[in-house]
Amino acid sequence: MKNVAIAGATGAVGAEFLKLLAARNFPIKNLRLLASARSAGKKLEFRGEQIEVEEMTENSFEGIDLVFFSAGRGRSKEFVPHAVNSGAVVIDNSSAFRLDPDVPLVVPEINPEMVFKHKGIIANPNCSTIQMVVALNPLHQVAKINRVVVSTYQATSGAGAKGMSELIEQTRAWVKGDSMEVSAFPAQIAFNLFPHVDVFTENGYTKEEMKMVNETQKIMAAPDMRISATCVRVPVLRAHSEAVWIETEKKLSPHEAREILANSPGIIVKDEPQSGGYPTPWEANETFETYVGRIREDFSHPKGLTFWVVADQLYKGAALNSIQIAEVLAKA
Repeated sequence: MKNVAIAGATGAVGAEFLKLLAARNFPIKNLRLLASARSAGKKLEFRGEQIEVEEMTENSFEGIDLVFFSAGRGRSKEFVPHAVNSGAVVIDNSSAFRLDPDVPLVVPEINPEMVFKHKGIIANPNCSTIQMVVALNPLHQVAKINRVVVSTYQATSGAGAKGMSELIEQTRAWVKGDSMEVSAFPAQIAFNLFPHVDVFTENGYTKEEMKMVNETQKIMAAPDMRISATCVRVPVLRAHSEAVWIETEKKLSPHEAREILANSPGIIVKDEPQSGGYPTPWEANETFETYVGRIREDFSHPKGLTFWVVADQLYKGAALNSIQIAEVLAKA
């Protein structure tokens, strides 16, 4: 049994931690909920009990064995060192430590052995990266992927509770004929989309796109894999979708790819060339698996395959993957 803390307990991902830790019966002795000063005093339910949220301070981690951090990059940079110095193992959901060479970046279906190489911090990858590598890795093990081109269709949950709320409120405003307020996103998201997730970098890609490049290479131990991403925000609540094209060293047929993926952990293949024979973000809501469909040969390249990947951003893209990491630790 572990003494567990959730940093960022009142956020969108924090709510999913509470739900999933209970549903998966994670062995918790005591649970401490941490957030900013403005959220201190709120009460959240866990396993039928009301637990009061405390303000996160440098001293919040005394006696804690395991901390799930989902409070943003800045708060992780500030408070994770204090948690580690208190003797806790931190599973961090921000981008603060993902590319640190001393910090394991883990997707349990791919590299669970890295969990045990931590020095107090284990990083949870970016949400769009997680679902892509779950689908890429089984194919890579058989045929070696040389190149990936991906376009993402990312839900508003990626911007937190405020992003989801903005989509809902703008939709309500449109129905009533009222003006739509924009604050969480760079443009109106209701009935719209835009190819802009995170800030732009000097090379013309956004940080989100570069996360997919750098994190995929690290997780899959494939520094030479060539990757290009375009990340698009779409008016969907909580599940991300991705159109993925790969070039393999060894030719794979669509039939072979289906067989490989169908027999890989964490994946459900839904692939019928008919209406409804493919996964959608709506049906992926609040599910644990990564769904793959539209698997087909790319007839523009002799060793190309293309497919469609869908997963719940708040589950597999965030809280669930973190809890799966903790489950690996707990079984040791």
